[in-house]
Amino acid sequence: MKKILLSTIAAALAASSLVATAAPAAAQEWRRPPYGDYPPPPPPPRRHHHNDTGAAIAGGLAAGVIGGLIAGSIANDRGPRYIDPPPPPPPPRCWFEDRQVPNAYDGGWHMESMRVCR
Repeated sequence: MKKILLSTIAAALAASSLVATAAPAAAQEWRRPPYGDYPPPPPPPRRHHHNDTGAAIAGGLAAGVIGGLIAGSIANDRGPRYIDPPPPPPPPRCWFEDRQVPNAYDGGWHMESMRVCR
C-alpha cells in the first residue's frame, strides 16, 4: 500500500509540473522608449570564420587523454616492480610405495602399496 501511495504522489507531482501556466507572449520590444527617435541598431557581431574541422575538439580530447595518463602515473607512484616467484611447495611428508611383503597364507611374497612417511 505504501508503494502505491508513493507512486501516486510522484505521478501527481510530475503531472502538475507539466501543467504549469505560462504568461501570454508579448510582441513588443520592452527596452525601447514608446515614442521618439530610436537609435540605430548596433552592428552585427563579428564572426571569425574558421574551417571548423574539429581541431578544438580533437585538441581537447588529446589534452584530456594526456592529462589522464600523467595523473594516473602520478597516482601510481610505485612503478613497475619485480616480484619474486613463490617458493616451490615442500615435498610431501607421506607417500605410497610398492613393497614386497610376505604372504601369510602360502608362505610366499606379494607386492603391496604401503604408506611411507618421513
